[in-house]
Amino acid sequence: MFVDRIKVLAQAGNGGRGCVSFRREKFVPKGGPDGGDGGRGGDVVLRADRHTDNLSNLFYEPLIKAKSGAHGMGKKMHGRAAIDKIVKVPVGTIVWPTDDGKISEGSEPVVDLTRDGQDFVLCEGGTGGKGNVHFKSSRNRAPREYTEGQEGESGHFLLELRTIADAGLVGYPNAGKSTLLRKISAARPRVAAYPFTTLHPIIGVVEFSEYRRATIADIPGLIEGAHKGVGLGHEFLRHITRCKIFLFVVDVAGSEGRNPIEDVQQLRKELDLYDPLLSKRPWFVIANKMDLPGATENLATLRKKFPKIDIVPISAAKGEGTDELKKNLAQWLEATAG
Repeated sequence: MFVDRIKVLAQAGNGGRGCVSFRREKFVPKGGPDGGDGGRGGDVVLRADRHTDNLSNLFYEPLIKAKSGAHGMGKKMHGRAAIDKIVKVPVGTIVWPTDDGKISEGSEPVVDLTRDGQDFVLCEGGTGGKGNVHFKSSRNRAPREYTEGQEGESGHFLLELRTIADAGLVGYPNAGKSTLLRKISAARPRVAAYPFTTLHPIIGVVEFSEYRRATIADIPGLIEGAHKGVGLGHEFLRHITRCKIFLFVVDVAGSEGRNPIEDVQQLRKELDLYDPLLSKRPWFVIANKMDLPGATENLATLRKKFPKIDIVPISAAKGEGTDELKKNLAQWLEATAG
């Protein structure tokens, strides 16, 4: 099960209460107060982990609760502090404050976990209460006062995963994105001859020469109206917001009854309607299915329509042109890095 958006209730541990105690030992008259302090409550900590790829672990544990600190004891012994509750989340997780499970317009994220191993204290545990040893004075030699531990912080949060990848494969269903990812990386996405085979984003790592590499995100196929919630791809449009470049994979042969030029224009439009900033990022076209009839003529028309855009012809099914594509991909990413 792939989960990339979930509401949770986080609750840090309460601090332990202080202790009321008096020293009572043989041959020690009027020993005085010796009540210890309570222990500190545990924090709720989110930790970005590159080995975690989605939020499904929180689907079964929507209540994230840390333990409370132990109460203080006699002989000035402090209560034991509770251990922190550490929750591993994927790199690229954004935390939003929420009450109804939705992100309010204009609200700012609590944190954006973009580095592996990055920790963030979502809710702090309460401090322990003070024992009666703190309340003794020349006028009050046998105090019975103590303080309760503080309550830990708590709140409702919406965790949203936005996959971090160097490039994003964008295209209509059956354009061949998953097949292409299998050819150029070690990823093994599901491939079948029906729409919406890809049900969630899949990340592949492409190896270049000189020990260089890049991550490629295969996004479920988009259809017209995706920015409004039509089809499956709209659920995952947020995942391409972190990509440096976009690779529009089109069926240049038109085997699905679509026009490749209109496909590129419509896909660009969907991204712009979802987030106008996305249309300003570098983009390139991968003309797939060059092994089918009519592909050569359509490729010439496509290049005439977009003369300033790099268009790489390939046949993902037969593995033709993938080496040239990897060379171009390395150059494109190097140009964006500079």
